[in-house]
Amino acid sequence: MRELVYYVAVSLDGCIAGPYGEFDAFLVEGDHMSAQNERFADAVPTDLAAALGIDQSGGGFDTVLMGWNTYAVGLPMGATSPYRHLRQIVFTRSHLDDDLGERPNLEVTDEDPVEVVRRLKAEPGRAVWLCGGGQLATQLVDEIDRLVLKRQPLLFGAGIPLFAPGAYEPRAFAEVATTAYESGVVVSEYVRR
Repeated sequence: MRELVYYVAVSLDGCIAGPYGEFDAFLVEGDHMSAQNERFADAVPTDLAAALGIDQSGGGFDTVLMGWNTYAVGLPMGATSPYRHLRQIVFTRSHLDDDLGERPNLEVTDEDPVEVVRRLKAEPGRAVWLCGGGQLATQLVDEIDRLVLKRQPLLFGAGIPLFAPGAYEPRAFAEVATTAYESGVVVSEYVRR
């Protein structure tokens, strides 16, 4: 069965973005980048990977899930299909009829994310990457099999939390790997117990 992997950068105070969705404070240079770009090459936007010469042919993901706000970050720059090397599913209830122009391998849906993930897990294929955001992660908390957290050495003070506050019971995960980099970024990986 395919895994749902929540692979995301997070601040020390638990935010995946600032209060207005900004994420430009996250470190994108340093010794952590080459290791992450090698292991998670398919989590780099298609055009950026091509510009950097990153081979995305053998990655661990074949599908990426994101909420509308995560997806919309690239729209002002014309990125209507940011990960077109993957099947992209964007969840929204209010932007179904937006004219986004050409968007290869991208589906916008108002389906229940849990039902979509359960259907994806039953299909053959590689892992499914949960890109963000916190509201979607909270909806999918019981479907997440693996967490890969890129803890950044910064505090946002306020922002979008890794998981939105919600009425869910505690979940247990087991740490399987942690790597600290000179940049100050610490990548920790956990699997559901």
